[in-house]
Amino acid sequence: MIMFRSQTLRSLGIRFMPFSDAASDQLPLGQLLRLSLFQLSVGMATVLLLGTLNRVMIVELSLPAMLVAIMIALPVLIAPFRALLGFRSDNYRSALGWKRIPYLWFGSLWQMGGLAVMPFALLVLGDNPVKDVPFAGEVLAALAFLMTGLGIHMTQTAGLALASDRATEETRPRVVALLYVMFLAGMGISALLIGWLLRDFEPFRLVRVVQGAAIAGLVLNLFALWKQERLNPMSRQERVATRPRFTDAWRDFVDGGKAARLLATVFLGTMAFNMQDVLLEPYGGEVLGMSVSSTTLLTAIWAVGALAGFALAAGRLANGTCHFRLAASGLLTGLAAFCCVILSAPFNSPSLFFAGAALIGLGGGLFAVATLSATMALPEKKLSGHGLALGAWGAAQATAIGLSIALGGIIRDGVTGLAETGLFGEVMASPVTGYAAVYHVEIALIFVTLAVLGPLVQQAASHRRRPASRDIGLADFPT
Repeated sequence: MIMFRSQTLRSLGIRFMPFSDAASDQLPLGQLLRLSLFQLSVGMATVLLLGTLNRVMIVELSLPAMLVAIMIALPVLIAPFRALLGFRSDNYRSALGWKRIPYLWFGSLWQMGGLAVMPFALLVLGDNPVKDVPFAGEVLAALAFLMTGLGIHMTQTAGLALASDRATEETRPRVVALLYVMFLAGMGISALLIGWLLRDFEPFRLVRVVQGAAIAGLVLNLFALWKQERLNPMSRQERVATRPRFTDAWRDFVDGGKAARLLATVFLGTMAFNMQDVLLEPYGGEVLGMSVSSTTLLTAIWAVGALAGFALAAGRLANGTCHFRLAASGLLTGLAAFCCVILSAPFNSPSLFFAGAALIGLGGGLFAVATLSATMALPEKKLSGHGLALGAWGAAQATAIGLSIALGGIIRDGVTGLAETGLFGEVMASPVTGYAAVYHVEIALIFVTLAVLGPLVQQAASHRRRPASRDIGLADFPT
């Protein structure tokens, strides 16, 4: 009786545990949760680069905003190389037969190394050098940001590829959602913890906190990669065989047009959702007159919407919903979200503004999970595998995020400056004009993304309508 009860409780716990249905025989739940720790590490490093250190450099170290913006943008410059990193992990040759683990390991080392030297570089950059060496601070800080960015991109690309290799076709959407949730959890937890540790800023505290984050990231990644890839020793002939060239593999990957169109969709859709990323809270304060505490809630509301989007996407994809239709649903949700944000100004309605923030998170979550799941579901070709596909997805997304945030700020400042000169008339000479211009550009980008996505939706629908048109092969005969 006791054994029966314990088994019943265990089965109920597994059944109702979040994302327990993402596990499979190939990737048990314990190994899946441990593998997802690399996303906690990446989320923590991302918060340091884009949030905490951004604020420290501008406020405590009194660095020019343009110099800070250049430093923050440096990791984005590495993003296009994620496709190359993924390709290299697909074709990595080792005596042990590992492909992803070496890239996870070296990515962890790059990430730790960059964060380890970063606080010292920032202190030198902040006019506190022991010896005055021209441009030493700028060069050291740039190298630290580049090293950390390379580590983030290498770790995330190899980790996602390893998860894709081990997940089954049925569990892959839920695995994607779980990895995204862990990334958000890493950002949220580390933002609260690091913010609390740096509440009383002093140089040596900055060194301890950032270097502590470097060690924590390395430890998390070590736990994540431990025994995640099976030993598959390669023969000497396999190790010395000629590797395919990246250009040939890329040509093989985009052959047929589906992958290229999917990457264009990812790039345009990510730009549409992220152009307002740094403008949402200023919009609430400057246009709607909201307090700092009220605008701070926007991040939490956006995160709740994003988590709802991840969970909804995982459930719908598991029930057989087309990836591309789900991505279109996310885009349409974003369309409604930006309309709510724009209309909140003439109606002077913070409630409508909060609803828009929640819908932005929901639509962005649906779109991100759907496109990542579609990328992971792309069939491996002769020269290109999951690593190249996921590296290309990450390159398109990260590059779009960097460009969209920069363009959002430029458009807002430029339009606001023109409006204040009276170029658009007396009625438009207000702060809301610049923000509204950005949101209207995002709406236009959503329509462009829907137009690019349309053929993929039609292609998927035609395949579902004519399943019998496929040629019968040996795999279709019963065994």
